[in-house]
Amino acid sequence: MTKQQQIETTRRHFFAQAFGGVAGIGLGSAALATLLNERMTAQSILNHPFDFAPKAKSVIYLQQCGGPSHVDLFDFKPELIKRDGELTPESLIKGERFAFITGTPKLQKSPFTFKEYGNSGAMLCELLPGLAEVVDDVTFIKSMYTTQFNHGPAQIFQMTGHQIPGRPSFGAWLSYGIGSEGKDLPAFVVLISGHANPDGGPACWGCGFLPTVHQGVAFQKTGDPVNFVSNPAGVSAQSRRESLDLIAKLNQEELGTDRDPEISTRIAAYEMAYKMQSSVPGLMDVASETPEIQEMYGTTPGQPSYANNCLLARRLVERGVRFVQLCHRNWDMHGINYNEDIVNKAPVCCHETDRGSAALIKDLKQRGLLDSTLIIWAGEFGRTPMRQPAPFFGRDHHPKGYTIWMAGGGIKPGISYGQTDEFGYNAVVDRVSPHDVNATALYLLGIDHKKLTYSFQGRNFRLTDVEGEVIKKIVA
Repeated sequence: MTKQQQIETTRRHFFAQAFGGVAGIGLGSAALATLLNERMTAQSILNHPFDFAPKAKSVIYLQQCGGPSHVDLFDFKPELIKRDGELTPESLIKGERFAFITGTPKLQKSPFTFKEYGNSGAMLCELLPGLAEVVDDVTFIKSMYTTQFNHGPAQIFQMTGHQIPGRPSFGAWLSYGIGSEGKDLPAFVVLISGHANPDGGPACWGCGFLPTVHQGVAFQKTGDPVNFVSNPAGVSAQSRRESLDLIAKLNQEELGTDRDPEISTRIAAYEMAYKMQSSVPGLMDVASETPEIQEMYGTTPGQPSYANNCLLARRLVERGVRFVQLCHRNWDMHGINYNEDIVNKAPVCCHETDRGSAALIKDLKQRGLLDSTLIIWAGEFGRTPMRQPAPFFGRDHHPKGYTIWMAGGGIKPGISYGQTDEFGYNAVVDRVSPHDVNATALYLLGIDHKKLTYSFQGRNFRLTDVEGEVIKKIVA
């Protein structure tokens, strides 16, 4: 095949994906046209024919990296109190493979007190006073399971539907599918907090084989939120505009010759970057929020934190961003030292995240945005109900049963769905996988997860791979 034939093949492939209705309902064309055609307005996207009437317009995904312990936070198990310190029954763990546990571990009760909260009577641990105040707006899914038990693969699986890097993430699929309501911010923004980036790295918000314009834009914790969003010293806004116009002209000429779809992506990226020079500084100015809002979230202007990112998430969805992903890494608790001990570290993690998460629900609700914004709070897996052999009290990674919660965006509030066994080990009633969560989220956004596809290397791919069922019982 000659170079020109390869170019033409790429061109045919590109336009087939973008305008040929590969998404089942032609969703790809809406996203691409939004990015490349200024005449297409946000209203025309909202009028695009969805598979279902959408209940939600945007998603805020609160990704809790490290594996929050469900039996210490959400899933109260009296049997663990009764049998604390006993050897784990062989029938429960025979043939099991753990990340760190060897031999026969001992069952370990939670060191924290649980209580019923709200009209729903949800059982929560004492470390979650903020969530306790909004518990009737939340649905708990207590029967989660996943196929992965190491952090990186599990986080990538959680966000892309596959454990190996290279697939598009949830936010990228949504950007490709229905684009953004805003015109001066990306459709997909990532906000990172905690002591390090997620183990899964940028694959958690990557675009995979989708056009690169759909990948998440990760805002930095300090300095310019986006690299080079500020003009260098001595460069005026007019000079920058003239430079971009010249670059765009050169890129358009190159596009007319090579017809490479990535040139279109480059043109769109330059224009979005220019718009963000105006939109981002105002967006990031959380000091403009009232003292009451600052107090509710627990933010300190100028200091990066999870709470600060929760407030930014609200500001982003207000401005039409479709998918906001918060990554907070600090939940790993193996007990290898004092700072990794459940007794000491769980209170730290809850202090970092509980107030901001609850404030986000309250704030969206008082602004009339909770009904149209889906919030998902989820780790990549849970932690074992057994104690991990270590100098201090830790728990190992646990993929067979854990808890997440969802709120707003068409979710039925104030219920608990599914359950684990008496130890919190196996999900046994109404089991739910990350594929099911993602299928349900897409359903609430008006999209049939089986139809939002992209052809790559001879196969139609989708976020939920070949699995996923909508959890109809939690849909309002």
